[in-house]
Amino acid sequence: MALKYVFDRVAALLGLLLIWWLLIVVAILIKVKMPGGPALFRQTRIGRHGKPFTIYKFRTMTVGHGGSSVSVAGESRITPLGAVLRKYKIDELPELWNVLVGDMSFVGPRPDVPGYADRLQGEDREVLELRPGITGPASLKYRNEEELLAAVDNPQEYNDTVIYPDKVRINRYYLHNYSFVKDIEMIVCTVIGKKMKYNNEMI
Repeated sequence: MALKYVFDRVAALLGLLLIWWLLIVVAILIKVKMPGGPALFRQTRIGRHGKPFTIYKFRTMTVGHGGSSVSVAGESRITPLGAVLRKYKIDELPELWNVLVGDMSFVGPRPDVPGYADRLQGEDREVLELRPGITGPASLKYRNEEELLAAVDNPQEYNDTVIYPDKVRINRYYLHNYSFVKDIEMIVCTVIGKKMKYNNEMI
């Protein structure tokens, strides 16, 4: 995965150089439309080999909201501006910094809060060999995850018993069948909102 490592650093640096002005604009909008809190959201996530790191995203929720680590579409703690940022994945742009410094990759499993990936057992723990990604096969399959969770009675239970185990399965396949070409395809599909065929399913 040497090519992946080089691509991540170069692309992240170029990306930050190209969109620095957009990051400033979004930060100002958040401060104006969502006063009383920071523009950036910082949180501890589990990285490669189970090592914790701090992820950086644009804040999309009200300050001091509390609540579950599972986000559901339409919940009150997500602000109107935050909903727009989430819909178009703009809230994740600061993660380019995480990629640049080596905490994350462009493609890989989404970084979990403590209590998920770090508690995996047996062969499932091998997904920790991967750097977390901004996008990835599981992210593409569950791009409408918040809507799926909003449609069930117990979102936390559905996530823990249905969605999360399936994400682990997909990410294990990604680890054992890595392809740089597929990485590029996943990035493109993420940007343009298109589905792709992966491991005999459409994601």
